[in-house]
This record gives sequence, C-alpha cells and structure tokens, in this order.
Amino acid sequence: MKPIRNVLDKLHPHFAQGGRFERWYPLYEAIDTFLYTPGDVTKSNTHVRDSLDLKRMMTTVVIALTPCILMALWNTGYQANLAIEAGNGQAFDDWRAGILALLGIGHDSSSLIGNLVFGALYFFPVYFVTVAVGGAWEGLFSIVRKHEINEGFLVTSMLFPLTLPPTIPLWQVAVGISFGVVIGKEIFGGTGRNFLNPALTARAFLYFAYPAQISGPKVWTATDGFTGATPLGVLADAPVSGGLDQIGVTWSQAFLGTMQGSMGETSTLACLLGAGLLILTGIGSWKIITAVFVGAAALATLLWGVGSESNALFLLGPHWHIVIGGLAFGAVFMATDPVSAAMTETGKWIYGIMIGMLTVLIRVINPAFPEGIMLAILFGNVMAPLIDYFVVQANIKRRMTRHAA
Repeated sequence: MKPIRNVLDKLHPHFAQGGRFERWYPLYEAIDTFLYTPGDVTKSNTHVRDSLDLKRMMTTVVIALTPCILMALWNTGYQANLAIEAGNGQAFDDWRAGILALLGIGHDSSSLIGNLVFGALYFFPVYFVTVAVGGAWEGLFSIVRKHEINEGFLVTSMLFPLTLPPTIPLWQVAVGISFGVVIGKEIFGGTGRNFLNPALTARAFLYFAYPAQISGPKVWTATDGFTGATPLGVLADAPVSGGLDQIGVTWSQAFLGTMQGSMGETSTLACLLGAGLLILTGIGSWKIITAVFVGAAALATLLWGVGSESNALFLLGPHWHIVIGGLAFGAVFMATDPVSAAMTETGKWIYGIMIGMLTVLIRVINPAFPEGIMLAILFGNVMAPLIDYFVVQANIKRRMTRHAA
C-alpha cells in the first residue's frame, strides 16, 4: 500500500488550496480518506478524542450488513432456481444467462455457488448503478459547496439496493437514488442535516412513482413469467377461511429468509446478526431496535385478539409480524439512523414504539399497503424532532419543580 500512499502524496499539492485542481479536492480527499486514516490530528489537549470517527462508523454499519448482503445474493438465486426447476418460469434471456453458461453454472437450487452467482448478477448491477449515480450527486454537491465528500453515502448506497426487488429496471434505480440523495439529503445541507433517511426516501419515491416495478407478484423472482407474492401480499388478497397456510412458508422459513421479498430484507436472522454488531459497537441504539419490536408486537397482539371476518391479515400474530416483510431490516438498519432518529433517551423509546405500532397498523388495517415499515419510519423521521422537543421540555419542567421545592 505504500506505493499508493506515495502517489497520493505527490498528487496532493495539485489538489490542495492554490493547486491546479483545487476545485476537485473533494474527489481526491474522498479517495485518500477511504484508503487511509486522515492525516489531520488534534495536537492540543482541549479536545475529547474518540477512535470512532464517521468513516469507521459507516464502515462498521456496512460490515453489519454483510449477513443481509450474503442472504440477498443467495436467496435471489435460490428463489429463481426453484421457480425454474418447478417449470413455473424461465431465466431471462440476456447477458446474465450468457455469463452463467460461460461459467458452466446451471439452474440448481441446491448449489450454494450457483445460487450466489445467479443472485450476484442481479444485486451487483443495482449496487453499481446506485454507487455511480448517487456518488456523482454527492461529488457534485461537494465540489459546488467546497467541502469534503461525506462517508454517509457509503451506507446509503448499500441499504438502497437491499430494499429493492431483483427485477427493478436499472434506470429506475438511477432515478430513485437521485431523488433520495438530492431531495432527501443534499438540499437540506447534506449528511447530518437531513431529517429523512435518504435510502428510504429513494425507496418511497420508487414505490409511488413506479408501483408496477416495485410491488406486486411479478417483481420478486429473477425469472421471466413467474408470479409469486410475498407473504403479506398473499394475505392482503386472501380469504380469512384459508388460514395462515395460504402464506406458503413456515415460520422458520420466514425467520431464515427463504421466501419472496426485497433482496436484503427477507432474513430476520441476518438482521439480528447485524443488530448484535451495531449494539456491541455502540453504533445502533438497542433502545430503538427493542422499541420497534415491542410496539409492533403489542399492537399485533391486540389486533390478533380482536380478529376479523373479512381481513386475513388479522390472523397474523406478533411472532409472524416480526419475521415477514421488512420490519426487522427497518428496525435494525433504518430506524436507528443517528441523523434522522430521535436523539433523547426517552425519545428513542417513544420513536421506536410509534414506528412499530404504525407498521402493524398500516399492514393490517390498510391491505392496499401490506408492507408498512417504510412509511412508518419516514413518519417517525418527521416526528423525531418534535418528540425530542417535548422530552427536553418535560425534563426542564421537572428540574424547575425540584429547584422550586
């Protein structure tokens, strides 16, 4: 790595203030700090030093996402190969089929490598388009504002593809991430000033702008001619008399994530593994994660007990709501966003419980939106400053009362 360090050091004067390429310094700085620890250090003793800077924090989040990424690759290929083996679909006749043929990989759902490669041919194009387009917007705003490129996009670029179906058109990926970065973050001042989660903002834009490519039974499996709805989508249109057998998966399958859904959101187990790392490193708030699950379980138990004669989603108990849809993924990686989430300790409980309850409320009461975590978190983001304000004001009043006494 020393030769690379030497090259960067030689280039630095050209990008530093007064250099020929001063205007493009944010691009140079992004590459430098991505590969190496920043050279600027605090020399006085008036600052509190912490080894966890923004780059390390974002890198830790990406590492925590690794189980979800691996599951996205494997399950995307697994679901497609299952459909092809059953004769319910055929592989897309495009460059992906050519690569599989070149590698000598057939459509065998029992092949670990085969599933991973098949899934990678769908996941990584979405990821690369996200990085290229979103990164270009980040670089443009940094150059215009003359500030460094923030590492926050490192996480956004990974979260966004994991929330999408494998068949999403790549041009829509570009449009969606553009909306999320520009409208959801940069126009408010960039990372640290955005009140909405950029990845969720991008996902919500696609959901409402292009519903045919982001929802429905035809988008979840990477095969041509196959129709298969998610468990929540099945129950949204199913009769109550059919019971939970209509879902088509067992609880353990749903927990492991071997079912239809967005590429990285199906496995609750993978999400919990990531949650463990985030909590151990102090990056993810265990209070918010726990509160989301508690809020969802509480309302789900109530609705489950009430029941319904016309809405099959009332059949879902709290143990089912936790493992289907994107609730676990949203609770661990989206609701805990340190910028857009509540910051006070009491506020974190209120914020998380509200998101959990609103998720179940949207899922069950409004079958037109069988997945509610996305809208619930965005609503929580909007309400987070107000929640923190009232928590702080309540603390002030209590202190004034004690002082007066």
